[in-house]
Amino acid sequence: MENKWFLSMIRDEFRGGKINLEKTHKLLEKLDIQCNYVHVKSIFKDNDRLKQGRITIEEFRSIYRIIAHREEIVEIFNTYSGNQKFLVEKNLLQFLIQEQYILDMSQNIAFEIIQKYEPIEEVKRAHRMSFEGFIRYMGSSECLIFKPDCGRVYQDMTQPLNDYFISSSHNTYLISDQLLGPSDLWGYVSALVKGCRCLEIDCWDGSQNEPIVYHGYTLTSKLLFKTVIQAIHKYAFLTSDYPVVLSLENHCSPSQQEVMADTLQSVFGDALLSDMLDDFPDKLPSPEVLKFKVLVRNKKIGTLRETHERKGSNKHGQVEEFEEIYQDEIKGSETLIGSEDNPGKEDEIISVAGLPLFKKRKVKVALALSDLVIYTKAEKFRSFQHSRLYQQFNESNSIGETEARKLLKLRAHEFVLHTRRFITRIYPKATRTDSSNFNPQEFWNIGCQMVALNFQTPGLPMDLQNGKFLDNGGSGYILKPQFLRDIKTQFNPNKPPNQSDPVTLTIRLISGIQLPPSNHSSSNKADALVILELFGVPNDQTKQQTRVIKRNAFSPRWNETFTFIIQVPELALMRFVVESQGLITGNEFLGQYTLPVLSMNKGYRRVPLFSKMGESLEPASLFVYICKIIICKNRNIEQVHL
Repeated sequence: MENKWFLSMIRDEFRGGKINLEKTHKLLEKLDIQCNYVHVKSIFKDNDRLKQGRITIEEFRSIYRIIAHREEIVEIFNTYSGNQKFLVEKNLLQFLIQEQYILDMSQNIAFEIIQKYEPIEEVKRAHRMSFEGFIRYMGSSECLIFKPDCGRVYQDMTQPLNDYFISSSHNTYLISDQLLGPSDLWGYVSALVKGCRCLEIDCWDGSQNEPIVYHGYTLTSKLLFKTVIQAIHKYAFLTSDYPVVLSLENHCSPSQQEVMADTLQSVFGDALLSDMLDDFPDKLPSPEVLKFKVLVRNKKIGTLRETHERKGSNKHGQVEEFEEIYQDEIKGSETLIGSEDNPGKEDEIISVAGLPLFKKRKVKVALALSDLVIYTKAEKFRSFQHSRLYQQFNESNSIGETEARKLLKLRAHEFVLHTRRFITRIYPKATRTDSSNFNPQEFWNIGCQMVALNFQTPGLPMDLQNGKFLDNGGSGYILKPQFLRDIKTQFNPNKPPNQSDPVTLTIRLISGIQLPPSNHSSSNKADALVILELFGVPNDQTKQQTRVIKRNAFSPRWNETFTFIIQVPELALMRFVVESQGLITGNEFLGQYTLPVLSMNKGYRRVPLFSKMGESLEPASLFVYICKIIICKNRNIEQVHL
């Protein structure tokens, strides 16, 4: 029956005789078999017996079987079919329950899978599944490692904003380095498309009373503030319905601040949040209430009540000035001219050189712009004690990575208590002129909501960022674990937790599927190995790796099992990295995939691979078997599958 179906699908292509490589590739795609052209070319060459660049129908059948009929899938199929040619519904159901851990199950689901994936009509009508149907099911999105439920918004979105991790970018307008590179609208568009919800805009006075956006005191190119806001308006809610925060790094004169206020109001209209949602607020509103809203983060004069009372009045020419005290350190400082901690020009040093400096500066703010700041007022961080005593619920802090890291090491528990109450933004140190990134995990571990990265720079930090925010439908908002929101929390990421159930995660890395070949290979080869990296609290950070499979990127078989005991699974990310071993120049990166541990599907799963730039490398993937077991605290309770 399978032979008859197969010939009926391909016969017409061979009516004119043999077919070439291009037609072979197209025919494989017509049969719903995804293929990497480089691998097809190599396998075509091996099966073209006469070496004329054209193959017979039998040679095509051989190529098809090499690509589609993978041994590891044949073994699973034979186990559940009893070495018969078909799976009946009962067998398929048994596989889904025992291996894929699908508990909410009825005979109907097996029927639906057969109807969806079985290509042979007679088999489908008999409520059975052939091997052809099974390989199509196993290669489908239903068998990906990422839980489909996590691909939609499933978390409680009615908690205050400070209870969420928020996808955030740094110097969003830059698409290269921090000193000479171009500023580009694409920086904003691509960040929004990736689900970013907090964008940074560096604003400076431009000619003809038009504010501009660029990295001040550098040679980066300039954009009009107006065109930046128009681009954000167009793409703000394309990927996510939840609020966008515009973090203004404001260096403009009061008159151009008024132009900014006019632009924000005219472009965003009702989408711009410009007044309180409640008469007497004492906590931040939720992402749900703020759907399709744009929030401005900037310095603010006066109270929310005063802002409310001025609503609708003419604020033209009204400017407020206040004195701001802040701390700077000469040695190892992350404060450069024009950086986030130093936007003022009139700085008066009021301390001694060589020691921590306290500086005083006068800041002028146009009332028209100030009154657009409601729930995201930018406030200089002084100390945890000062924040406990004086900081208001709508005030948020920006802390440079170096200072934040010191606080994390010395006062982690206090830091957690601070982020429980106030939105805290962490940004890269100014010496990262190449737009490199820090590891965001250490700041997520203490509950920092806005960990701002240079989205334009690929690598490990952005892999973690993209992996973390896959969760909750890619909405850019992830509800923090209870222990980072609880008023009585004792959580400290640097100490063994007493509030979390550890998880034992077992991963059997079975094989690779059409991996990208090494750049050093003239055909489709690589000396393939896989590194499994766990990120989370310091005690959970670890990595393990497979042996090297020489000269095989098409179908390397490892069949190796790895076990991880994870103390704080709620914060853990797993990163699969595929490399080609290089003995002289070091290993070559081939692809990676990162996802939250608690978003991992169990059973036989496919791990899709992405390039260094974050592009899909389909059909390149890893084939794995995942088992997660919760270990109850008293350890003698029966182990429960997650």
